[in-house]
Amino acid sequence: MAWRIGMGQLLVEGGQPQANLARARRMIGRAAAAGCQLVVLPECLDLGWTDPSARTLAQPIPGPHAAAVAAAAAEHGVHVVAGLVERDGERIYNSAVLADPRGEARLVHRKINELDIALDLYATGDRLAVVHTDLGTLGVNICADNFPESLSIGRALARMGAQIILSPCAWAVAADHNHEREPYGELWRGAYTELARLDGVPVVGVSSVGWLRAGPWQGRKLIGCSLAVSADSQVLAAGPYGAQAETLVVVDVEPRRVDRTATTP
Repeated sequence: MAWRIGMGQLLVEGGQPQANLARARRMIGRAAAAGCQLVVLPECLDLGWTDPSARTLAQPIPGPHAAAVAAAAAEHGVHVVAGLVERDGERIYNSAVLADPRGEARLVHRKINELDIALDLYATGDRLAVVHTDLGTLGVNICADNFPESLSIGRALARMGAQIILSPCAWAVAADHNHEREPYGELWRGAYTELARLDGVPVVGVSSVGWLRAGPWQGRKLIGCSLAVSADSQVLAAGPYGAQAETLVVVDVEPRRVDRTATTP
């Protein structure tokens, strides 16, 4: 049976956690009203990807930002995957939390394949796991964890039994990027369909929209184009392009059947 997933292509403003979390809560409510069982939200949705406010505003998990996501999951009775900036002692991680319909944080993933330009802010992730839920077995990673050269991360999740990979993202382009001349997204379509081809696992990536106002990519725009690919490598849904393209995309995804553990060539 297919799972109905809400792809919450959310406006994210750097250094504005309360406004961002309020939008996330509203998006979760919209997705639940549309019958979604799972809601996927963008990377670093509380503070913005590579925003220097993380040095002072990042919160632990569990902590207030994760609690806001979990409370919305419980209020609306859905599973939510949300990218958050996590403080752990002296370290800051680009993380994602999976909250269940009871408001429990069941999994925290820390991004492993962070871009070089972000490594002075975020520490490299130190864990990889799946979580068994009432729906099925869910795998979570973040954005560049699914780059073509790091498909081993998604493949490991599939080998752990993930029936789907859910990936908060922050896809940015130059301010003058022309989508009609150079359509965005071929990198992700190629990577996601290759994961599906290799392991029969569907992938759902959800990006933020808006502008990067600070940090190493200041002046670039976040443009959505969120993407869902089926277990048989078909594009099921794609979000619109643009810095103002905040929207909810609803997609039905057949989870991967996990009926064997043998390694394939």
